[in-house]
Parts: sequence; C-alpha cells; structure tokens
Amino acid sequence: MSMIEVEKLTRDYGAGKGVFDLSFSVEKGEAFGFLGPNGAGKTTTIRHLMGFLKCRSGSCRIGGRDCWKERDEIQRRLGYIPGEISFFEDMTGTEFLRFLRWYRNVGVLSREKELLEYFELNPDTKIRKMSKGMKQKLGITAALMHDPAILILDEPTSGLDPLMQSRFIELMQREKQRGKTILLSSHMFEEVERTCDTIGIIRQGKLAEVDSVENLRKRHVRSYTVTLETEELAEAFARDFGGEARGREAVVFTRQSLEDIFMHYYGGEQK
Repeated sequence: MSMIEVEKLTRDYGAGKGVFDLSFSVEKGEAFGFLGPNGAGKTTTIRHLMGFLKCRSGSCRIGGRDCWKERDEIQRRLGYIPGEISFFEDMTGTEFLRFLRWYRNVGVLSREKELLEYFELNPDTKIRKMSKGMKQKLGITAALMHDPAILILDEPTSGLDPLMQSRFIELMQREKQRGKTILLSSHMFEEVERTCDTIGIIRQGKLAEVDSVENLRKRHVRSYTVTLETEELAEAFARDFGGEARGREAVVFTRQSLEDIFMHYYGGEQK
C-alpha cells in the first residue's frame, strides 16, 4: 500500500525552477531517500505534501488523503522536520512540547521523555537561547513524540554533531523496523545510504532516477584492468581483489558508493 503518493506534480516558478511532471510513491514501511542539491525541487515537493502549497497540476496524497484538502488532519498525524525549523522563541522547549501535545490533542507521552534522554536535551531552556544543535534536537523530538506512522524529514540532522547524527540514523533504522514510512531528504549520503531502501534523485525539478539502493549499486559498477608482468602475478592480483585473470591482465569490478552514483547524474558533464 502506498502511504505517500506524488503523481504528475508540476509547479513552474520560471527560469527552470520548480518541479515538473514529478511522480513517485513510498510504500508502507519503506524508507525513501530524496537526493538533490539546493534548488532541485526537494523542498517544493515536501511543501506540497505538507499542504503548505496547493497543487496547480498533479496531485499529492498521504495515507490516501488529499494533501491540500485534508492538510489539518495529515499534519496532526505525521512527523515532520522542516529544513528550516521555526519556533516560538520566547517559549522554553518544555512549553513548546506542551503546546504540541495540546495541538495534537494527545496526553503526556512517554516517547517525549525517551527522545529527550536519547538526544541528551534539557528542554527547560528558552528556545531563543538554544544553539542550532539544541533546536534541531527539539525539532526531532517534536516530530517523533506522538509516535507517528509516517515521517517526512527535510535535512533532519542539520546542525547536529557527528555523534548525534549517528544516533539519529540508528533511531531511523529502528523506526523503519517498527514499520514506519519515511521520506528523507538529505545531503548526507551516509545518512541516506544507511537508512533508505529506495532512492529518488531529482535534477532540475525532474526525477533523474528512482530505484532501490541495491539495484543502483548493481547498475553502477566500475571495472579496472591492470596489466602485470606475468600471468601468475595477474592471477594473484585478481584473487586478492575479487576479480578475474585474463592472461597477464587482471580485471577487477568495484561497486560505487551512493555519492559516486549521485555524481554520475550531477557531475558527469564536468568529468
């Protein structure tokens, strides 16, 4: 069952900016990685999914609901981390989380305490006095505290130190195992590679590729041919590096990293 559906979404801002005939879906329990540089159309897509923008052409649905017409219900039920988080700066973190419990009409949640402890955040500080990393931890807690079934995450580890980035990835791996549906937009290749089942690469507002991580790696394989002095050396080289010997030549195949695959779509003209 598709929990997130984008079909033929188009929003043209002019000068080649926007998204054009964009279609993809995220199945229940799947983690979908949305890759592309700034300005490629990732955040525009997410804003349509969140009901912040009305589809002018095409459609967006979450859990079978229209993202514009039923946006209030959708926003209450899913977990969302925006690329640029805005808070009520005069509140403390505790007051902000209390406000969200009221807005979502849920009681005191044990998940809130669990997340605060996991990310080592004391929420009693005024938000305006928090560092970027503390605000990001507060945003993550706010997105996950009501244990939503669907997560839409736009650069979720921005501002976190490497330790907390790793903790976040581990948390997402557990959330996926619990059957959560995740749409993750990120510049962090390791974050996407360790979390996601399927990758969508967006370029100039159009999907350049959608496939599983496994299939992408199988399709993007580099081969190297090394010529050595003797057949024996070629056989030894091929054996050591998992290749095959052809006379004095050793042929070795290596799978590319997700970053290499991404640059195939974005850096090909320069290389």
